Formats: sequence, structure tokens, C-alpha cells
Amino acid sequence: MTVIVVSGTGTEIGKTVVTAGLTALARARGRRVAVVKPAQTGIAPDQPGDLAEVARLGGAVSGLELARYPEPLAPATAARRAGLPGLGPDAIAEAVTGLTADHDLVLVEGAGGLLVHFDAEGSTLADAARLLAAPVLVVAPAGLGTLNSVALTGEALRARGLEQLGVVVGAWPAAPDLAARCNLADLPVCAGAPLLGAVPEGAGRLDPEGFRARAADWFTPALGGGWDGHSFPAPVG
Repeated sequence: MTVIVVSGTGTEIGKTVVTAGLTALARARGRRVAVVKPAQTGIAPDQPGDLAEVARLGGAVSGLELARYPEPLAPATAARRAGLPGLGPDAIAEAVTGLTADHDLVLVEGAGGLLVHFDAEGSTLADAARLLAAPVLVVAPAGLGTLNSVALTGEALRARGLEQLGVVVGAWPAAPDLAARCNLADLPVCAGAPLLGAVPEGAGRLDPEGFRARAADWFTPALGGGWDGHSFPAPVG
């Protein structure tokens, strides 16, 4: 059984689509997958959330959402404004651990970046990862500003004794600019961890069958995919 925490350098950078891609890869290899979403913000009680999107794209999986808040704010802020206590790392770790006996892979998709607060005590996804002794996969955008945010995230992981599995670009553009192309070489250096793939921009709009068929092309063999290192434009000097 494996637990992987999927975090990012910020919000709206493709964590859910990356999680769906990993789900599709694992299911294609016959693995039993569960996905945990500790908290989702900016969503009404009756709206389908990120877990529904993962299941639509990646295939039927066990899903567990621990908290949702109506305002599109950081989880701790949204919880406070909703009159709720927020979500501590113990609750996240307990929920994940409860799924490990019946699944080969449990993916924990964060909300926003690694150090966003989940409760009034300042608990973060990193705290939950430490309790779970789980490696963290960092999702990053493609262009300018990425190197600094990835470097800071890597430093935060190392300072907490957490393993960084690697970096995945969450929305690789169809026409990458100079910064995006150069980042393919620079990201591993700044992150202190390998580049493990890039999910194309707009992948979440593919039909589910097409999404699952192509998922193996978006990740390196280290994550079970078929990328041979030559699928993306070479960095330019």
C-alpha cells in the first residue's frame, strides 16, 4: 500500500487533473485506488467537487471528502467564517489510514499550496504528510514564477523531513513560451527533485476514455507512465 500526498505551489494549477491522471495510471495497472480530499472551498453542499472530477476522468475510485466550505478562501479562513473549527492533521491522517487496508494506493489531494492553513492552530497539509510518513508530489504551473515557488516548497519539505517524490507541471501549454521550455531543465534543480511529467493544458476537457488512454504519456516511467523523456520540447539555451 502506498500513500502519496498531491500538493502544489498554489491554487488552480491542475492538482485535480494530475490526481485523475495518477488514478488512471494506477487503475490501468490493476491497483485499487482511493482519493482523499481533506478540504474543498468555494463549493456549495450540493455541487459535485474535485472527487467527482477525479472519478469522471480517472475512473471509479473510493473517494472521501472531509470538509467543504462555501467561500473560496483558504481552508482555515473559510472554516472560521462558516463557524466551523477547521481540520487538523490528526483527522486527515486518521481518514487516510482507514483506507489503507482495502486499497493499494491512496492519493491525498491538498487545497492550495503545501503550507496553507487548515485550522486556527495553523495546521497544514505538510503536518498531515508527516504523520502519514507519506511522500509529496508537487504540482506546479509552467511559466514565470514557478522556479521560485517550487524552490520554496522544496525547502519547506526538506525542513520538515518530508520526501519530495518529484514535480509535475499541471497544465503544459500547447504553445509553450521560452520560460516554460527552460523550466523543463531548471525545475529539477530548483526543486531538488525530479521532473516526473507534464499534463497538457486542457486535459481535463478530454472525454474520459481519451483521458485514460493518454494518461500514460504524461508521466515518467517512475510514476508508471510511458514518457521516454522526449515528449516535450527540449529546453533552449
